[in-house]
Amino acid sequence: MTSYWPLLGVAVVVAGFALKRNPMVVVVTAGLVSGFAAGKSPGDLLELFGTAFVNSRSLLMLTLTLPVIGVLERAGLRERARTWILGFTRLTLAGLLIAYLTIRQVLAMFGLIHIAGPAQTVRPLLAPMTEATATRQLGALDDDARERVRSMSAATDNVGLFFGEDVFLAFGAVLLIKAFFDNQGIHLEPLTIGLWALPTAIAAFVIHAVRIIIFERRLRRRLVRSRVPVAVATAASPPGAPGAPGAPGAPGAPGAREER
Repeated sequence: MTSYWPLLGVAVVVAGFALKRNPMVVVVTAGLVSGFAAGKSPGDLLELFGTAFVNSRSLLMLTLTLPVIGVLERAGLRERARTWILGFTRLTLAGLLIAYLTIRQVLAMFGLIHIAGPAQTVRPLLAPMTEATATRQLGALDDDARERVRSMSAATDNVGLFFGEDVFLAFGAVLLIKAFFDNQGIHLEPLTIGLWALPTAIAAFVIHAVRIIIFERRLRRRLVRSRVPVAVATAASPPGAPGAPGAPGAPGAPGAREER
């Protein structure tokens, strides 16, 4: 009889992510719960964890990028990225994000998945570049607008990677699909599976490009609305009120002294 108790690990994952707990702790706890529910001993679970770690130890090479990016940021990488992107005076926020989406998705299609990512390009390069472009194009950004721009930058990287890597012939998901069909007696080449992923990749690119354009327009309207009350309040201030034009002590008023 099939036992469904090991599926308790799925419930642990859902509950842990819903409560916004540490992902590593949640995944390890879910593995332990599923293992004990399946009747595994602590020794067997340690063996499974160790085997999984050894088989995927090459993934730890990605951790080497973190100290390298940290050193580059300390040397002024983000500031240099802002200065460089401001040289493209006609570049818009939507144009920058769509260009990055194109590059990210095309590189993922050829298997260059780890050449970019949140740690490699989004935080040190794309985020400061989009912030600088949005500030030049739309004016000063408040904290909420700045976080929205950063979030769209990360989302653009994620969409380009997710729908681009499915076209790569040696991608794990493509090989998994091939193995599944082979078990069902249906023989498909990885090239065929990758080609069938192209329509989805193209549709994802178009949809997200439209989302970026809509995001830019909404951000512009939001910033304009946030500045209108300030301008109206300043214009409606009666003469002589604190901070009003011509008031004593206001900039440009008679007798006002400039601090140096």
